[in-house]
Amino acid sequence: MTGAGAAGTPGALAEPAARVGRGWTAALALANGAVWAGWYGPLQVLLALQAAELAPPGTSKESVLAWVTGLGAAVSLVANPLFGALSDRTVSRFGRRTPWIAAGVLGGAAALCLLAAARSVAVMAAGWCLVQLALNAAFAAVTAAVPDRVPHAQRGTVGGWLGAAQFLGVVAGTGLASAAGGIAAGYAACAAFTVLATLPYLRYRDLRIGPGDRPPFAWRTFLAGFWISPRRHPDLAWAWLTRFLVNLGNALALLYLLYYLRDALHRPHPAKDVLVLTAVDGVMLLVTVVAGGIWSDRTGRRKPFVLWSGVIMAVATALLAGWQTWTGALVAAALLGVGFGVFTSVDFALMTDVLPAAADRGRDLGVINIANSLPQVAAPALAAPVVTHLGGYPVLYLLAAGTGLAGALLVRRIRGVE
Repeated sequence: MTGAGAAGTPGALAEPAARVGRGWTAALALANGAVWAGWYGPLQVLLALQAAELAPPGTSKESVLAWVTGLGAAVSLVANPLFGALSDRTVSRFGRRTPWIAAGVLGGAAALCLLAAARSVAVMAAGWCLVQLALNAAFAAVTAAVPDRVPHAQRGTVGGWLGAAQFLGVVAGTGLASAAGGIAAGYAACAAFTVLATLPYLRYRDLRIGPGDRPPFAWRTFLAGFWISPRRHPDLAWAWLTRFLVNLGNALALLYLLYYLRDALHRPHPAKDVLVLTAVDGVMLLVTVVAGGIWSDRTGRRKPFVLWSGVIMAVATALLAGWQTWTGALVAAALLGVGFGVFTSVDFALMTDVLPAAADRGRDLGVINIANSLPQVAAPALAAPVVTHLGGYPVLYLLAAGTGLAGALLVRRIRGVE
């Protein structure tokens, strides 16, 4: 499918009909994994090490890390829909998504190198914000390529491969950051991987739009476009709320996992136990993320998969509240992996199915992606008072289960997708 629709507008703005090949899917998934490696090598390892080195006297490394990652999260919330909207309007001989993928990964790699050279907290914060800015440009374009090129009946499968690549990208970034032999070397390894893993996708020709397909630019109209009216597009609103609440429940469940193992289960080595639970969760996710997407495509249905995967995740989280043993934690981790694997692939397909207009796919997916990142900001604000003042871990995990279950049930309000 390297050339289908590449020279004409109908291929870019029409609903795709031709199935994409395995090569294109693998290349897009690899590019997606590259972006996540560029994010999570720093987030899991390098930023924490750097914060410990650069924290000024009298300032804790935890505070430095919180400020730096918080600023980066704020940039991410704005950058993803912004670059999605800009890619929608891009007219070039390379298409409307590819230029942003290429520029995003190159800019992200350069920003990672800037981070490697940081000798102050200010430069560290600026570098991380630039990483978020650039890699969100690439990520927005990568996700928008799916509704551009993939027919509805194949989106669960492609979403599954993207979800698997996301998890493997996190593992790759973390591994590179840990094994490179230092902070600077870790950043360099993540930067190189991010660029090299994206190259296979860039050889595929992208779909193009012509100047006549791009409406005249006006700031007021451009900015107003980021508000998608729930009244006019109720399916998209319910899908967004479903994703937000399920992700918030998952974020609440994982935020204090190490402290839960140490303080509630009294495990002697909680850090190692977190790795074990993460491995169990990851294996089950990889088993189900592609299989769930394929199964959804074959049945032609999305909502039952989203609903029941959310129910499974809610049950798993509730187990952490009511079955406070190491065995219970292992069972919960396995169930969370099963549920989140199916949810990741099928919910992504559902989101692409309810997009209002082909001309705004990148912008609208960017707005949808806020439902992924906003829970990471909201979860600490909700979890801290619950753990310290409102009942501790049992209440926290029941709150997480109820939040995720509410999100899963709301998927039934969507009318335009089965």
